[in-house]
Amino acid sequence: MNEDQEKFQFNDIYRILVGEAPPEFLLEVLFRSLVIFVALVIFLRITGKRMGGLLTITEWAVMLTLGAIIVVPMQLPDRGILQGIVILITILLLERGLNMLEFKFSKVEQLTTGKIAILVKEGVILTDRLDGYRISKQQMYAELRRKNIYNLGRVKRMYLEASGSFSVFEYKKPKPGLSLLPPTDGTLYKLKQLKDSDLMACCNCGVTIPESKANCPCDLCGREDWIKAVL
Repeated sequence: MNEDQEKFQFNDIYRILVGEAPPEFLLEVLFRSLVIFVALVIFLRITGKRMGGLLTITEWAVMLTLGAIIVVPMQLPDRGILQGIVILITILLLERGLNMLEFKFSKVEQLTTGKIAILVKEGVILTDRLDGYRISKQQMYAELRRKNIYNLGRVKRMYLEASGSFSVFEYKKPKPGLSLLPPTDGTLYKLKQLKDSDLMACCNCGVTIPESKANCPCDLCGREDWIKAVL
């Protein structure tokens, strides 16, 4: 067994708990943690309230970078606190500079944060958008159900925001549309919704057509699966 193997033994409880630094370094870790914590709070306060809400891609990158920055000056005895503070200031200036560029140039903003996408338009699912943004219909249905929407005909617009959140705008007067309730929950389906006797809804995109034309493929998506539209 070589020297390195002898140095690291699984039953060496003292080394596992305290490490190779002297026990006094635990007090130094406490002091380092307090300083870095205060610096981090000041950093987040300067960057604004957005860092505490829904984050954009660049803000996520900053947060992940912060996690990597604070570990070293807090825990490694051979590294000083000043290095971490300098890196925090550098990231702050970078984040502020990028925000300024995004404010002045729309192309920079689109490049760093992305674009808003329409997923549902006038009660109809834009299936190509779902495929392009890798969003499943069940994921979208779940989001609508969380907003107490159980009929696609109620949705005037559904947007995928640049931050990854969903925004939904409803019709004041709901129209017949595709049911968003799970087909296995027949009891809730009967209690919550009334079938529209004159319209059928495409099971794939939600477009509605008269029942007499439901023996043809959907003009929008080409599918042939139809179900009674509901109110």
